[in-house]
Amino acid sequence: QVQLVESGGGLVQAGGSLRLSCAASGLTFSRVNMGWFRQAPGKEREVVATITWTGITTTYQDSVKGRFTISRDNAKATVLLQMNSLKPEDTAVYYCAAGIRPTIRGAYDVDYWGKGTLVTVSS
Repeated sequence: QVQLVESGGGLVQAGGSLRLSCAASGLTFSRVNMGWFRQAPGKEREVVATITWTGITTTYQDSVKGRFTISRDNAKATVLLQMNSLKPEDTAVYYCAAGIRPTIRGAYDVDYWGKGTLVTVSS
């Protein structure tokens, strides 16, 4: 079965950096679009960044542009999210997501989810 396993979350001070990693198995990784979502307490899950199966096209939520970078390694079936200049408002559970549709615009385009990793940014 499909598995997406996130790692790299933790506690960091504001202004710091974290790198999230997602290891995928059970699917043809090089043919699916990937994304990172996050969900803060009391809020809806929101898309943070996406990357197409070719790795050519990326999208970012406005609040993370210039601070976060999504990338993928199809040979290793992994997708990364480099997060710099972290802010307290980035605190959330971050989820890895895979979709077989042409694009990932929201949760409705996701076919597979990881279990999430918690990122806490202290002020």
